[in-house]
Amino acid sequence: MSSESTAGEARTDSEESYSDKPRLAGLSAFQRDILWVLSHHGPLKGLAIKSKLQEYYREDVNHGQLYPNLDELVERGLVEKGKRDQRTNEYTLTADGKQALSRRRTWTEAGEIHHV
Repeated sequence: MSSESTAGEARTDSEESYSDKPRLAGLSAFQRDILWVLSHHGPLKGLAIKSKLQEYYREDVNHGQLYPNLDELVERGLVEKGKRDQRTNEYTLTADGKQALSRRRTWTEAGEIHHV
């Protein structure tokens, strides 16, 4: 094959490896705050996450806002939903979630624009 094809293939490989990295850029600030809470407090049930967010926002967070956002974070692989007991779910930051937060922290501290 020509070098042009090889370069195209290399670009595709690079794009694939980039897309595999967990990112926070597509998340809302509320979703990033959920990740921040989990990173600082460890596994929590939904009501505990809600309480921590209410302390920070100094206003009510309703169930209709919290749980769909938690579900989306679970779907994205940034949060794991497990059972604390028969009635209570527990949410934990995944390795991808930790990595995404770490990359964002590095980006914000450096003041440079990188894809996060």
